[in-house]
Amino acid sequence: MVPVKAFSRAKQRLSATLDPPTRARLARWMAERVVAAASGTLVHIACDDDEVRDWALGLGAAVRWGPGLGLDGAVDDAVAFVVREGAAHVVVSHADLPLATPLIDVTRPGWATLVPDRRRDGTNVIAYPADAVVAAGYGPGSFRRHLARSTAIGPTEVRADPLLAHDVDEPAHLLDPRLREVLPPWLPTIPDNPTNPA
Repeated sequence: MVPVKAFSRAKQRLSATLDPPTRARLARWMAERVVAAASGTLVHIACDDDEVRDWALGLGAAVRWGPGLGLDGAVDDAVAFVVREGAAHVVVSHADLPLATPLIDVTRPGWATLVPDRRRDGTNVIAYPADAVVAAGYGPGSFRRHLARSTAIGPTEVRADPLLAHDVDEPAHLLDPRLREVLPPWLPTIPDNPTNPA
């Protein structure tokens, strides 16, 4: 399950260094890498934007339409749907993970797995059995919320994964040497001392 915001509204905190069309293109590029990392699974995109819906369908993903639900509501609605459809295990991943590795590797039978961001504040990836769904609680401090909710339900592990932990919110996040190796050539060079700190 990958919740995807309208590309035209994504990555506003990069506005000091990237213009709107480039931010939209970057958001789409990162989301495509996350979908590719979900290869071998049935991918659902939770969205409320026509362009994102068409993009997802073009990639062969299923779409769970959730207008007006907000991020938490859209994720909870989409997860409830896939569980009703018979999913045994659910993986929810943010769409801005340019270094995403195979998401199926995060699953562990009978366990919930949380992959925090590198600040251990946000939850970049969370996986859990269908009979132990963890209610979404995104926003600042989501890792602590998800960890508390998950441990109250059942066995939980926290996985420190430097690649899945690398999301892109600020210009400085684009400076990681590993990311510079994979960034597309159309992305403008980010100065070494960007306006917004990591």
